[in-house]
Amino acid sequence: MEAAGKEEISVEDEAVDKNIFKDCSKIAFYRRQKQQLSRRATYQASLDSATTGKDSTKFRIINETTKVPLLVEVYGIEGNIFRLKINEETPLKPRYEVPDVLTSKPSTVRLISCAGDADSLVLADGKGDLKCHITANPFKIDLVSEEEVVMSINSLGQLYFEHLQIPLKQRATKENKEDTSVDASQEDQEDLGLWEEKFGKFVDVKVNGPASIGLDFSLHGFEHLYGIPQHAESHQLKNTSDGDAYRLYNLDVYGYKIHDKMGIYGSVPYLLAHKPGRTLGIFWLNASETLVEINTEPAVKYTLTQMGPVAAKQKVRCRTDVHWMSESGIIDVFLLTGPTPSDVFGQYSYLTGTQAMPPLFSLGYHQCRWNYEDEQDVKAVDAGFDEHDIPYDVMWLDIEHTEGKRYFTWDKKRFPNPRRMQELLRSKNRKLVVISDPHIKIDPDYSVYVKAKEQGFFVRNHEGGDFEGVCWPGLSSYLDFTNPKVREWYSGLFMFSAYQGSTDILYIWNDMNEPSVFRGPELTMQKNAIHHGNWEHRELHNIYGFYQQMATAEGLIQRSKGKERPFVLTRSFFAGSQKYGAVWTGDNTAEWSYLKISIPMLLTLSITGISFCGADVGGFVGNPEAELLVRWYQAGAYQPFFRGHATMNTKRREPWLFGEENTQLIREAIRQRYALLPYWYSLFYRAHVAAQPVMRPLWIEFPEELDTFGVEDEYMLGSALLVHPVTEPKASTVDVFLPGSNEVWYDSKTFALWEGARTVKIPVALDTGCGQIVAAPR
Repeated sequence: MEAAGKEEISVEDEAVDKNIFKDCSKIAFYRRQKQQLSRRATYQASLDSATTGKDSTKFRIINETTKVPLLVEVYGIEGNIFRLKINEETPLKPRYEVPDVLTSKPSTVRLISCAGDADSLVLADGKGDLKCHITANPFKIDLVSEEEVVMSINSLGQLYFEHLQIPLKQRATKENKEDTSVDASQEDQEDLGLWEEKFGKFVDVKVNGPASIGLDFSLHGFEHLYGIPQHAESHQLKNTSDGDAYRLYNLDVYGYKIHDKMGIYGSVPYLLAHKPGRTLGIFWLNASETLVEINTEPAVKYTLTQMGPVAAKQKVRCRTDVHWMSESGIIDVFLLTGPTPSDVFGQYSYLTGTQAMPPLFSLGYHQCRWNYEDEQDVKAVDAGFDEHDIPYDVMWLDIEHTEGKRYFTWDKKRFPNPRRMQELLRSKNRKLVVISDPHIKIDPDYSVYVKAKEQGFFVRNHEGGDFEGVCWPGLSSYLDFTNPKVREWYSGLFMFSAYQGSTDILYIWNDMNEPSVFRGPELTMQKNAIHHGNWEHRELHNIYGFYQQMATAEGLIQRSKGKERPFVLTRSFFAGSQKYGAVWTGDNTAEWSYLKISIPMLLTLSITGISFCGADVGGFVGNPEAELLVRWYQAGAYQPFFRGHATMNTKRREPWLFGEENTQLIREAIRQRYALLPYWYSLFYRAHVAAQPVMRPLWIEFPEELDTFGVEDEYMLGSALLVHPVTEPKASTVDVFLPGSNEVWYDSKTFALWEGARTVKIPVALDTGCGQIVAAPR
């Protein structure tokens, strides 16, 4: 929603201050892994002692340098999924394993040992068409489908595992001092951030020292990878250079830079690889800060004899290497073997759930602003839609509707009678959405704060007291949503008896839940803050917002006694957030480039399970010119979540404020949205029951056509509509690529006909709408 603290970022500042946020060179575990991996220490597997049980096959691997063993578990999972877990065999204390993301314990398929000796082991699922070839020295796994190696794990030797250590001050002997997975002299310790990591004025103290993990995956024959949101980047993932990895770390980045791999509001550690005939997925289940490096090697640059005897039988192909690195936790990765895009979507949803079925009203148009000033302002804006004959369904209120940023309250002067305001909206079959952030104002007269403090429901600092940070209300504490009791209590706050002034047409917007802490490191919470179960924040940072949305959605379900579907929009998210509602792309800017980047950003969210997604129409930051605003409405009408929003220091931009001609164009765009509501609702039903994305990149519908694999300026809505928004100023034509050599396409307005497998140049004017929408009956 808002600027991340005016103390740090000026609203007028369009460029992100890189001094506030880390790049890879400032991330200690990245520097350590790059340094250590250059020394090529390898792991060796003890396959002669491998055991195969009902659920998994287990064996040890040992680092040749440290001699410390790790336990490897390989699972076969129903639906052509493999799971690989690697953990310390005997850690000092349990390492964090991400709970609550998987919908249930996955049903396992017993793996059968087809062949094996001390040097190798072959495991197959019951059908035998998928096999894991495990090599002992050096440790490596090849995933084989129909005698073709499709993926190799640790073939580059980038498996990395830092073992939990006794704190330096407690070490009594020289032997203990030498027990470290990172060989670092005293001078190197500070630079490598082993026990303390400095960034600006902040010092991150690590009680158990370094604990990062990493692993490489080689995808044979694949050049096109997608996923790992959220980044303001192209849909197809780019090769990364040293120091330029994709970062997954949820942060409040106001007016984020585009074409940048820095982490922004949400993280889904899941990517897809696609080539004609095969789609794969890699789901890296880790909620700590994560970095992903990608490198595609053309076939001419290497020979597969380097990849082992199984792979050597393959014809020479291109290869893409993916290197995952996380600050802590364990290696827990799911390999989704497809083979089709639809199969991969089903496999991922089997693990993390499908998109929640939205209530019909939420698929209409939403009107928002930071802030509608008072009840009279709401009444006037609501009447403006009627006066100008523009349909809309939902009015939104930002933080100024509360009493001093105390959530679950109303400003008594501005909103003295919230029930009456809601009854006005109800009389026109409209709804209200209000904001509820995770920070709670420290105020002994604020009942929500008092009750949470009494019950110990706040995140704690590393010294044991309540964590305190600055956000919109000033000094605040942060609810610990990782605690089931906190979530249960928070859900109860949405009951009508608890939330005075609320009615059954009121729904919720969770914002600032990365969590945003204005004066914290990178504007977020210190990593050594303590959560339920005594887990440090570093272990679970990326899942904090996921838990708030979970608790909010449950609260709305309980409020209606299970009779109504909830609507909850969240800014921060993780894998599985689709089960609880909608997501948007945060604090975008009123520039043409942000309109353009919204398409690949939403496509990436869509293929990683989050179908209910959108971008603020018009751009949150700044003042759009009339042409840009019109084009954004025309584009937004064909994106899943459709909301106009603007920050508080911008000019008012309700749809009728730009002259009659532009009002007519915006009216028409919004009406087009409503004309297609039955189709939208049907698509969301398919997303809910069958995990099929609503908004689809062309390669999903045309998986054998190489020309579609890099397209990101147009997309399919379901399988029937192709959408090509106009994203350039003063455009007079657009080049629309029509895939499918056997397809026939029709202009949905003029009914002009084209055959597929070509690019057509289509004239556009401002009243043309969303470039062209063309339908293909198939």
